[in-house]
Order: sequence, then C-alpha cells, then structure tokens
Amino acid sequence: MFRSRRAGLVRRLWRHRCATLGPEDGHGALKPAAHALFKKLKDEELELLVQAVESRGAGQSGCVWVARAELRGIKQALPPQVLLCRLYRWPDLRHPHELKRLSCCQSFWGWGGCGEGATLCCNPHHLSRLAMPETPPPPYSRISPFSCPWPEPESGCSAHGDWQDASVSRSAARDGCWCKLAYWEHRTRVGRLYAVHEASVNIFCELPQGSGFSLGQLQAERRSQAVRRARSKIGRGLLLSRERAGVWAYNRSEHPIFVSSPTLGPPGARSLPVHKVLPGYSLQVFDYERVAGLAGWRKPGDGPCDPHSVRISFAKGWGPCYSRQFVTSCPCWLEILLSTPR
Repeated sequence: MFRSRRAGLVRRLWRHRCATLGPEDGHGALKPAAHALFKKLKDEELELLVQAVESRGAGQSGCVWVARAELRGIKQALPPQVLLCRLYRWPDLRHPHELKRLSCCQSFWGWGGCGEGATLCCNPHHLSRLAMPETPPPPYSRISPFSCPWPEPESGCSAHGDWQDASVSRSAARDGCWCKLAYWEHRTRVGRLYAVHEASVNIFCELPQGSGFSLGQLQAERRSQAVRRARSKIGRGLLLSRERAGVWAYNRSEHPIFVSSPTLGPPGARSLPVHKVLPGYSLQVFDYERVAGLAGWRKPGDGPCDPHSVRISFAKGWGPCYSRQFVTSCPCWLEILLSTPR
C-alpha cells in the first residue's frame, strides 16, 4: 500500500515536469537521477514536493529536506536543487551559482546545519534565478548582483516631481519599519503607505493564499483601461526582502517587472537605467554600502535627491527607449521608500 502510494506521488511529479525538456533530459540523464533522488526523500518530503510542484509556488510550500550524506550515494553531476529546478522550472539551468535561495526557505537562515547530519532544502520554488546581463543593454538590462556597478542617482524631483516624498524614509525609521510602500497608478497614489516591519513582504494583486500588501484591496475612483490591463498582469506580484547587504526583489508573477534604483547602473550615467526582471528571477534592487556615497548628490538643475528609494513598474517599462519616458507614465507601479540607516 505504502509502496503504491509513493509510486503514485512519483508519477504525479513526473507529469508536471517542464514541457520544454528534450528527450535527452526527460528520458536520459535527468530521469534516473530524479528517481534516485525521490527514493532518498521521506514520504512527507515527497508529499511536500508534490504540493509545491502542483501549485507552482502559489502557496506557502514547506521545505523539502534531503540529507547531504544520503546524496553521496546518488551518481549524478547535478546537485538536487539544480536537478529539480531543471525538471520543474528552468530546463536551461546548468550551475548552482545561477540560483538564489529565497528568504522564505529555512536553508536561507542556516537551518539544516553542517556536517554528517546536515540537511538541504531542495524545494524548487524556494529558489530563484539570478538576473544576468543582457546584450545589448538598451533599453533595459538584467544584471548580476556579483558585478553591478553603482551609478549617480536620478533626482527625486523629476519632471513629474509631485510624487516623491523624501521625508517618508526618515519618518519610517522613527516608526520602526525598514521601508514603506506606496502604490501608484500613473501620477496618482492609491491607498495609504504600507509599513513593512518583517524581513520580507509579498506584494500581490489578488491571491487566495498568503499575506502581505494586497493591491487588489486598494480602491480608486476611476481606472483607465490601461490600468486595468496592467493590474490583471500583477498576479502573484513580487517578494521584497531585506537581507544583509541590501534589498532583493523576486518576481513571482507571470510577467516581467521593471526596476530603477540609485544603486543600479554604470558610473557616470546621466540617468538611472531601468532593469527588466523576468518571472522567476531575483535582483538586488538596493545596496546599503553603495548608497553611502550618494548623500547630498544633486543633478544639475534639479533639487536634492533622496537616494533611499526604489521604483518598480508592473509589466510596463519606461525610459528613453520607451514611449513612456517617466515612471509616472506607467499604469501600475510601486515606490519603495527605505528607512535611512541610523
């Protein structure tokens, strides 16, 4: 009975593998390695993996633990997290360093230990892909956090300077939160500021499970067709997390997000570049160390800049190579107002 139940779980897992897997991956190297890994998983771990794969990460799936010592008996070149990510998320994935563990994973916080009794979470939806450089760079680029240079910032008082509130980051520090979120539709802010106290927060439109900043609950007097179309693409939105070196954004939706931050872009840039982050990818959108050199910076002809803010647009980009020149031309966008470090 138990053997047939495990076999049924494995069949369900194999049905949900990526449709784009080629014959050499699906029935060659990956299938024997995957079955060998499934045998090493306990029944409860196998059930958690099935839940995560079938929900495609929509819910709060638990960690799928596998003992590191058990993996020594598996003859495969790929680590388990890479193997499962190739099977269920990114068939073109090759190396572990292309992945970033999400803050919702217990392995991110060091759980599992080290040594003979150590375990590792291999839930593919507890991992994201690192945004990598794109060629050519204009009109946007996906960059790697390992080598991202830092730029001169864009002024907080742009041609549409009616939306920037440089005092929010200072007031946020007094409130005990590490950032406040403002949701905008074009040039109109919708709803109140959302204070973030936890280390991470989900920003989404309408989701049956999970908690965080629900944009679907924010009511506006009237919405254009463009705003409604953009809102329909937000879906699961993004995961925003404060980590040791800075702030990361993980795109949980099925459409790209576009990011502009004072700590992204090449030195000497006349304006801030806008970076495209594809679904399933993570990008470090703010660097605490690099922002230290931006205090007091002024752009010629503009007022003082608040370097502690990040702008993220859902589904639509902006900038010199777009019809939308400013973020305030985007139908739906988010302003992250970070607390000034003490």
